Amino acid sequence: MGVFERYLSVWVGLCILAGVSLGNFLPEVFQWFAALEYAHVNIPVALFIWVMIYPMMIQVDFSSIKDVGKKPKGLALTLVINWLIKPFSMAALGWLFFRVVFVDLVDPQTASEYIAGMILLGVAPCTAMVFVWSHLVKGDANYTLVQVSVNDLIMIFAFAPIAAFLLGVNDVTVPWATLLFSVLLYVVVPLVAGIVTRKLLDSADNHLRLNQFIQTLKPVSIAGLLATVVLLFGFQAQTIIGSPLAIVLIAIPLLLQTYGIFAIAYGAAKAMKLPHNVAAPACMIGTSNFFELAVAVAISLFGLQSGAALATVVGVLVEVPVMLSLVAFANRTRHWFD
Repeated sequence: MGVFERYLSVWVGLCILAGVSLGNFLPEVFQWFAALEYAHVNIPVALFIWVMIYPMMIQVDFSSIKDVGKKPKGLALTLVINWLIKPFSMAALGWLFFRVVFVDLVDPQTASEYIAGMILLGVAPCTAMVFVWSHLVKGDANYTLVQVSVNDLIMIFAFAPIAAFLLGVNDVTVPWATLLFSVLLYVVVPLVAGIVTRKLLDSADNHLRLNQFIQTLKPVSIAGLLATVVLLFGFQAQTIIGSPLAIVLIAIPLLLQTYGIFAIAYGAAKAMKLPHNVAAPACMIGTSNFFELAVAVAISLFGLQSGAALATVVGVLVEVPVMLSLVAFANRTRHWFD
């Protein structure tokens, strides 16, 4: 991991402070940014998120799907965790904490938005950072590529229906047109752009030009993420100053969800007798989230200053340190599998 990735939580924390400070001292600047909107899409935030997502999509090689049958048990575990367990457990935890445990601390409307943000995180399986986690646990690189490619294909068709269902169950009304447009804008378009770029740069099939291009874009991608965080917290500065406890309240169920899902996946992988170089990356992709997509959809559906957008950004803050702790645990328990 480079310096940006290794200390991503530090940069996110600093950007949160910068956003809140600037939002309080220069509110008119953020009001101007908020006004740059078309068809429920904030143009500056959309551009920053495209900058984040596009380099990730270049890494996905759909030609690897021909190898899908080589390690079917690991792939089956990933798919069950990502699409049959994690979205529903996230929705359940959101309901439990914000409808029961924290019911006296958060008003009902804000609680609904926090739950919505958590659901969007739970429905979006990780696409890019899982390559980093897989590398750190010495995972099978080819297997990781296959599972990411398969999950991305499923996400095109499954993200919107599952998100709409879970939001509806929690009494959150979702305009289907906006949800589908968000998937098109933030998944399909960058995915197609990534495929085309990969085809153009990888014609020699030696990956040299492709890898050089990805490395060049990596700092730009991180900068897009950090700029998005500054904007989001600048938009929400007044709310955060008035209720700083909100960050902690959102982080608690997110932490429980992440560690709980990993425990389920890791235990299942051991019971299935998977080799560690398949089990570890399978659990990592089942545990981490495609938070960039969740942030983008939350903004499109609920607005820049919504609790849903805030919840997804807290997911960014929580993700990296938690996943690094799980990487360390997976490496220490390698002997359980081999």
